Amino acid sequence: MDYDPKTSRLTLAESLEADDVAASWRLVGGEGTVKDVDASRLKKCDGAGLAFLWALRTRQQAKLGGISPAILALLAPFDNLPKDPPFPPGRDESLMVRIGRAGSRFFGDLGEMIAFVGELAATAASCALRPRLVRWADMWGIAQKAGVDALVVAGMVSFLTGMIMAFQGAVPLRQFGVDLFVVNLVALALLRELGPIMTAVVLAGRSGSAFAAEIGTMKVNEEISALRTMGLDPMRFLVIPRVLAGFLVTPVLTVYANVLGVAGGFLVMMAQGFPFMTLWNQLVGAVGVTDVMTGLIKSLVFGILVAGVGCLRGLQTGTGASAVGASTTSAVVSGIFLIVLVDAVFAGIFYVIQW
Repeated sequence: MDYDPKTSRLTLAESLEADDVAASWRLVGGEGTVKDVDASRLKKCDGAGLAFLWALRTRQQAKLGGISPAILALLAPFDNLPKDPPFPPGRDESLMVRIGRAGSRFFGDLGEMIAFVGELAATAASCALRPRLVRWADMWGIAQKAGVDALVVAGMVSFLTGMIMAFQGAVPLRQFGVDLFVVNLVALALLRELGPIMTAVVLAGRSGSAFAAEIGTMKVNEEISALRTMGLDPMRFLVIPRVLAGFLVTPVLTVYANVLGVAGGFLVMMAQGFPFMTLWNQLVGAVGVTDVMTGLIKSLVFGILVAGVGCLRGLQTGTGASAVGASTTSAVVSGIFLIVLVDAVFAGIFYVIQW
């Protein structure tokens, strides 16, 4: 195959098969212009070669000169196909088209989320009325993997965060002679904000991604279709146990993370010469019931959110080798974004009610 860019003439060899045309499709995509095709020597042509000839004749409006009647007869059944076949979007799209495509994807995904929330609420209500519908054995197993196995990661993150906040807060507060109030800073920040958020982020990266990968693999292997064929609801069979596990595990992990975070702050302050009882009395005077309840309420919502998003992305998994990885990535990104968004909503609500 030989292409002359000066005359826009393409000369074909005796064979036009997949290996011969693989590097020449760019001529069809617009990177070159083909006006004339010399097919007088062409004798062998497979399906890939026919597709290439058809694209040249329709997309480039090229003239097929010297082509044999046998190959021309093979092209005849495709004469009624659309003249402008779909090509991968991106190169020739305008900015407005890209914005419209992105908006369509966003609102489509938002609609799927709303439909998923409604279906989850309906299934949860039916399970509340009939608890025997819940697969409790699966729920406890999932809770162990999502909760007990995450103790080390959540604890270390919170403990180190408490130490970092104590180190960073001690320096400016010492300038005013109130470095004891580092206890207030660490405890209130962890109990009200950082404890629930860090725990939820750890669960999103660890458990939410696992939920998406598990259900996504089942979707690719058509196991979910098999469940529906057997009359089993995937929402009750797969989603409800995971959402219940997230709902129960997240507050426990949050309390555990808060304790270790405060302990990290105490360790730094005790290293600076403050007695433990002095720090404890300062903590008791600074922290109230509302501070603890604020974090626990957030953690309950975050637990449902992380588990629900992971299951939703798993159910949305497409086909192909990269589908499960894409669903897992989407579950983590969506989960973290929604955690921060919901926390901002909580901050506004608590500010209004002065809680």
